[in-house]
Formats: sequence, structure tokens, C-alpha cells
Amino acid sequence: MKTIRISIVVVTVLFTSCQNMLDEIPKDFVARNNYYKNEADAQGALNGAYNTLGPDFFNIEDYILSELHGDYLNGRGSQASISIMHQLLDQQNIGRASTLWSRLYSGINRANAVLDNVPRIADMNEGARTRILAEAHFIRALAYFELVRGFGPVPIKTKESTDLSDLESPRRPENDVYDLIIADALAAEEGLLETVSGTGQASKSAAKMLLAHVYLTIGDWQAAATKADEVITSGKYQLVNVREPDDFYRIFAATTSSEDIMSVHHSETRQSIITDYLHMGNNFPYNYSSTGYFAWVPDMNSFIGEAWDENDLRKPFNLYTHTQNAAGEWVPLPATTPVLFKKFITDNSGLRTYSVPIYRYAEALLFYAEAACRAEGGPSALALERLNMVRRRAYGYDPHVPSAADYATGMGEEEFADAVLQERAYEFLIERRRWWDLKRTGKAKEAFAAAGKNLIDERLLWPIPENEINNNPAIGQEDQNPGY
Repeated sequence: MKTIRISIVVVTVLFTSCQNMLDEIPKDFVARNNYYKNEADAQGALNGAYNTLGPDFFNIEDYILSELHGDYLNGRGSQASISIMHQLLDQQNIGRASTLWSRLYSGINRANAVLDNVPRIADMNEGARTRILAEAHFIRALAYFELVRGFGPVPIKTKESTDLSDLESPRRPENDVYDLIIADALAAEEGLLETVSGTGQASKSAAKMLLAHVYLTIGDWQAAATKADEVITSGKYQLVNVREPDDFYRIFAATTSSEDIMSVHHSETRQSIITDYLHMGNNFPYNYSSTGYFAWVPDMNSFIGEAWDENDLRKPFNLYTHTQNAAGEWVPLPATTPVLFKKFITDNSGLRTYSVPIYRYAEALLFYAEAACRAEGGPSALALERLNMVRRRAYGYDPHVPSAADYATGMGEEEFADAVLQERAYEFLIERRRWWDLKRTGKAKEAFAAAGKNLIDERLLWPIPENEINNNPAIGQEDQNPGY
């Protein structure tokens, strides 16, 4: 089957090439060999790589798959089967995984194009060259991090693919993929700017956060703690102060907040919704949305239900039970959906979410707390303080002053690590963290059981796309992830 498919592609290419011999060459066409001539060309190619991040984060397929593998929500409609974790994904959602795979490798290929071609540009400022190459390394590392966590062993491509000869690439062990991610992220850290002005642009701190995240995922605790600490002690960031739930929207402002390390931003003047997230969490035409289909429904049997302290301001910030009707009256949501998500909204009073975080300062504090505890076999006073900074802010206290909400001293290693995991769950609700946290800590089955759900092993990895198996000579059906 592979030979037939590839032959068809080759014949098509040859036929098209012969036909094109008779065509006039467009005057505005820029051949690859004529493109990379100056700094503007290099920046344009880099912008193309950044575009794979999409309006949210590697487009909505990444968010759908990441979020609906969490234990605290359920999907509706075509997304329902994603959150039914005791069965395999259906064909429509296998298709979503395939779309995500393609988008991630598109980002990798665009980053590879920058890394292959920008070094040979003669007419270019060396500082700009260093920065652009570093940003390309960052984008490639970020894409491979998504791939290896979602799909397990994956093909490694470090050169731009330009023709059919580049199709063959076997799945490589996860350790090899992580080695490349770390090398790329270190190269990015070395060459990135300390301070950036472009929205969604990677900085040196963003690379440190990616490294901390990767090290935490593979269990290199001391390295994770070190990188997180470098971000914290840089003095560039601080937690946004909160006194009431809606103050959290300052974190997701149109302009960079004091907590923003890297985000995908949206214009303050944009009249439409920020992203597809609003569609996913809402469908009421008044207070919190102008449209939508509430495909993501909170599971109140999980930790976001009765277990979530009502005094935690993150609860009313993330969840809502009432909406305004056409007369401006506040009315309960329907009994079929009595609670919906509120973090990503645009309401009729002007309250709006403008940015989709990739990394923010609260995560640096929690990265450090968890990693330092694991590295030292228990929580130090500093690890506890950094955990409590996030906790205090959540209850409306000054993050730097001890409060009644603080976790007490005396916790052991496992109890403290569980506390960090729980704070991460509340802090980063609907921010693509929960599923990956459960996987890397080995807590997935336990968490789903606590919510009354069953998780089968086959759901821990997403299926390799059928197109990849059919068209990549180095991958066969025997290489497919279990169950598919």
C-alpha cells in the first residue's frame, strides 16, 4: 500500500512538472534559492514558524485533546468520546490527533527551514541572526515537547523536508526526543533576548521555563529547580495582586502583565471572541458569550466540586452558575448545565480575556516548589514559601505576607508534592496543564478514579496518524500505539 501511494505521488509530481514546462513562470514567484537573501527574509521565515502556534496554542486541536483528557471536565457532541477514558478515541477525534500531528511537524519543518537557511545569509546583522536562530530552536523544542508527551516515540527531523526523499523517518525513543528538546531549549536560552517587545515572542525567560518544564517531566529535579529559580530571582516578574475574582483577568490582559512570561495575545480592540475557547465553554447569548456550544462541561464530581474551598477566589473566577438575560437580570443556568467555565470570556460589560498563556510567573514558583522538594527529599522553607505565595494570592492576600491560607510546615515529601499538584490544578484550570501533570506524576488513574471514572492504559498515548503510517516507509502498523 505504501509503495502504491508513494508511486502515485511521484507520478503526479512528474506529470505536473512536465505540464509546467509549457507554462510561463509567474513573475512574482520567489524560488527557495532566491528567498533567503537578507534579514527581512529571515524574519519572515521565522514569523511563518511562529504562525504554527495559531491564535491559541498549536490551534484548537491541541487544546481539545489536552483539556478533555483531564479529570475535571467532560466533552459534549463530537468531543464526548475524548473524556470517556475507558474507551478508545473515535474516528473523528483520531482525526483531531492527526491534525495536531501535522501542525506540530509543520512548525518543526518551518523552524528547520530557518535553521538550515539563515546561517548562510550574508547581508545580515549578527545579533539578529543569533536571535532568529534561537527563536527557531525554541519553536522546534516546544513542538517536539508536545509531540513526545502526546504520542510517545516520534520521528526526529532536524533538516527541512522539501521533497519525497525526506518522508522516511522512524519513530525514535522518547529519551532521544527529550535530548533534542533540551539541546534546542539550551540553544534558545543562549541566544534569546532578555526582554522582548513582540507579542508571543520567546525570551530568555521563556526558554528557562521550557527547560524547567522538560526537566520536571523527565525527573531531573535539581535542573528543574535551578531553571525555575533563575526566572524567579531575575526580578522581572511578580504575581498580579488579587482582591476579588475578576482581578485575575489582569493576568490575561491585552498588554503584557507583570506575570506574563510568554503568551499569545489578542488585540484590545478585537470585537470577536478571543479564541475558540469561548465557544467550547459557553453558549448563552448574554453575559459571558455571544455564541458557542459549551462543548466543555465542568465535572463537579471531581476536585472542582465540593472539594474546592469556596473562599478560593479562583473558583468563582473559573466557574459560573448564573448569567444575565436580555432584561439584565441574573438567572441560574439551566439544570442540564448548572455550571460552566468562565476563565476565557467576553461579556456584555466589557470584561474579556485577551491572552492565552504559554508560561506565566505563578508556574515558575510552582515548578520550583515541586522540583526543589523532590531534589531535596522534602520541602525546604523556600519551597514552602513559594508554594504559599501562589496560595495566598488565590485567597486575596498579599503573596509576600504569611496568611491564614498558608500551608503549614511539617509536610513530608509526598504530601508536599501532592499539595503542589493540587495548587497547579486550581491555578491552571483550562490552561493545558492537568492531563500532562497527571501523566508525568503517575497520578492519572488515581485522579480519574477519585472522579468516578476509569482510565485505560491505551489512552495514555494518542494514535499515530494513519497517513504517517501509510506514507512514511520507516513506520508500519506494528509501530502504532497500543489499541489503535
